[in-house]
Amino acid sequence: MLLSIQEKNTVSLAPCLPQPPSLGVESYREAYERNCHRVYALAFWMTDNELLAEELMANSFRRVLASNTQPSDEEVDRALIDELRTVVPLGTLSLDCAPSAQAHSVRYSTLRADLERAVVQLPGTEKLIFLMHDVERYDHARIARCLGLTEDEARLGLHQARLRLRELLARSASFVRNN
Repeated sequence: MLLSIQEKNTVSLAPCLPQPPSLGVESYREAYERNCHRVYALAFWMTDNELLAEELMANSFRRVLASNTQPSDEEVDRALIDELRTVVPLGTLSLDCAPSAQAHSVRYSTLRADLERAVVQLPGTEKLIFLMHDVERYDHARIARCLGLTEDEARLGLHQARLRLRELLARSASFVRNN
């Protein structure tokens, strides 16, 4: 008798309970697998700290998966940028490099370690624009949407980042040659 009452209550309450998303855990896993390496890499480059990068990545996925069971890559990027804004100032361009007076030949003589040190020295917004465009191959329109900039500002930020990188790499190359 008790079992039949419980069955009736369960059956009658079922339509009232919220239904879980039809895609479930697999859609979360797919979104995570598709984006985790890129999100961690960008977070690491922006913070230069493994633990903080892992925390930012986890918070980004919590944020985006709480609101959408199948987030697009761009929604994941926006969640990461929102998390990055808590630790790095983003959104305004701060570099104003003058055009080079001479062409620095740094393309073939640059060590990876020198390039990594130079990238870390860039200001936040320009560093993120450089990483998104030249490393992750985002187009200017997507970068602009993610950062809340115009496409022209994204292009200018990339240009300024490249100029600063050339300056920093030329300095490190001349330091090595002089010592």
